[in-house]
Order: sequence, then C-alpha cells, then structure tokens
Amino acid sequence: MSEANAHIKENIVSSTANATKPAVNGRSVSERFERGLKTRREVLGGAYVDASVSKATDFNWPMQELVTEYCWDEIWNRPGLDRKFRSVLNLGMISALNRPHELKLHVRGAINNGLTKEQIREIFLQVSIYCGVPAAIDSFRSAQEVFDEMGI
Repeated sequence: MSEANAHIKENIVSSTANATKPAVNGRSVSERFERGLKTRREVLGGAYVDASVSKATDFNWPMQELVTEYCWDEIWNRPGLDRKFRSVLNLGMISALNRPHELKLHVRGAINNGLTKEQIREIFLQVSIYCGVPAAIDSFRSAQEVFDEMGI
C-alpha cells in the first residue's frame, strides 16, 4: 500500500472512530481538530491561532472546525510534500487570489517553515509574470509588513 493510500485509510478509520472531548473554549473537538490545531500553531504561530480560535463565535465555529480539521490536518499533514513546499504553493496561490490578510499569515508561516526572504521574493517575481504585476506588488507590500513585524 502506498504512503498516500495508507494516509487515506488511516484518516477514514480515524474519522469513523473520531471520539470527541472538551478541549477548546468548552467545545468538544475531534482528534483531527487537535492534530490540525497543533500543525496550525506550528506553522502560523501559537499566539495568532489561539487568538483566532478564542474569538470564535457560534456563528463561525463551524468554519474554525473545517479549516482546522481539513486544511491543517487532512491536507497539511499528508505525506508527499513537506511544509516548506506547501508554503511555496500557498504563497503563489494566495498572491494570485489577492488575499493580503491570508498572505501575511502565510508569509510568516513560510518563514517558520524555513523559506528565506530571498525565496519569497522569487516566488512573488514569478507571480508577477503569471498572475500580474498588481498582484505581485501587493504581495511584496504585504510581505514587507510581515518582515518588519518580525524584525527580519
């Protein structure tokens, strides 16, 4: 069985037996949520993630669950691509979508995952050719704000 198929089988088994327990803001969360929350904290930083989760309301809690379980556990923890490579992909895609708030989070995550400022610059130069100069300019601007905040 391939590594990817084993991962899929493991998640099918764990999702059918995914017991819940109180863990976050008095809400019951799944094991998948806990794994995703760990990954999310490691990539984006605990302070940001904890603030985001603690501000969740009954209205937006289902979105927190979806993002944490499926984005941060199911996708980010899959075999086949390391976190650094996933960060490269995210920077390009989020730049193309022109989502500066999310881009700033993922620039910080890319640094946490081992990308350098120079590599991030090259990603945004590539974005300028394939997604347009305005998208790249906004990406450079957003990244510089993060670098300034991080003191790098």
